Amino acid sequence: MANTSSNGTKGNAETDFGFQRVSKEEHSGLVAGVFDSVADRYDLMNDLMSGGLHRIWKQSLIDWIKPRPTTRLVDVAGGTGDVTFRFLERLNDLTNDQRPQIATICDPNAAMLQVARERALDKGYVGDIEFLEAPAEALPLPDRSADVCTISFGLRNVTDRAAGLAEMHRILEIGGHFLCLEFSPAIVPVLAPLYEAYSDRILPWLGEHIAGDREAYEYLVESIRRFPEPDALATEMAAAGFKNIKCRSMSGGIVAIHSGWRV
Repeated sequence: MANTSSNGTKGNAETDFGFQRVSKEEHSGLVAGVFDSVADRYDLMNDLMSGGLHRIWKQSLIDWIKPRPTTRLVDVAGGTGDVTFRFLERLNDLTNDQRPQIATICDPNAAMLQVARERALDKGYVGDIEFLEAPAEALPLPDRSADVCTISFGLRNVTDRAAGLAEMHRILEIGGHFLCLEFSPAIVPVLAPLYEAYSDRILPWLGEHIAGDREAYEYLVESIRRFPEPDALATEMAAAGFKNIKCRSMSGGIVAIHSGWRV
């Protein structure tokens, strides 16, 4: 009997790249190409694509974390640093500009990390952030080295989702909190036709005219539609060892935050 891979495909050699079937070896390079192409326009595109709603979604993620001065954050697939900066800004409010902990941004894409480094300098976060270039499946961090691990709009790009979830579980301290913010295919029926039309027509147009890469944003749409339903993702998290799993859908099911704990 053939094995089933973490991304719902048969065998261990292939996975999904949008609607395409590609080898796992090829997948990481294709995803890298997408983000190499859009890195310098990534934050602008987030605002345009979501009408600014991504800011509310990320604030909801930070609210759920409830940062404290001693919280050690690892932001996987942290991209241009948006979640990490929001985390540190919340700590600023709590500690009167004293930041005793170093947050970690881990991302496999050098171009995205470079944008994050430049943004960190602009914001005055010199020495407050550790930058690691690595995939979710092989985090270069010790066991139990994080109190909170986040991944935002990145899990659907992970080549081996089961391995990535296992790694994020591994680096969490006992009692550590994992949160995943991701687009969801579980759109409420009343919004589904409008959302599909927007995804099929507007997002690729924005990708072509703003980011200069239509295909990258066609892949974005495809990757969302291939991503697991919320209950299925909760099952994958449980298989990786997470407990007390909860899910919050927002904006009519366009996005969801999954929460799990290492116990």
